[in-house]
Amino acid sequence: MEEKSAFDSFELDVNKEIRGYLEETSKWSYFLAILGFVGVGIMVLVGIGMSFYTGLNELGGDTAYGLGYSTGMSFIYLLLALIYFFPLLYLLKFSKKMKSALKLNNDKDFKMAFLNLKSHYKFMGIFAIVVVSIYVLAFVIAMLTAGLF
Repeated sequence: MEEKSAFDSFELDVNKEIRGYLEETSKWSYFLAILGFVGVGIMVLVGIGMSFYTGLNELGGDTAYGLGYSTGMSFIYLLLALIYFFPLLYLLKFSKKMKSALKLNNDKDFKMAFLNLKSHYKFMGIFAIVVVSIYVLAFVIAMLTAGLF
């Protein structure tokens, strides 16, 4: 026989205290999302600016190296800005939907707020796994390379 979860038999009570916590959380998440978008905008501007910078006069290097380096760094900045845009968008949507849900007692916005919060954390979790995997791979390659020389 299949056991039923305790969550199957009751609804969660969002009392006044919890509503206060959620309201404060939505305000802070809105602030962090806007701050993050400002950071992404700066990253895009720096990335575009780096694509025009060759560094030839300061470094005294040749044209191919200067252009390749600045173009590569520009690409990395733009790629990171694009990657970080999506979790910020989920965070902003969470904040707006939560504010709307609390203001209008709207269950649909309440569910959508938590869907966006889940998507934000899922994205950040997958991104963390990818970054840690890259670090592990780089460490293994460094150890193999050090062993070969």
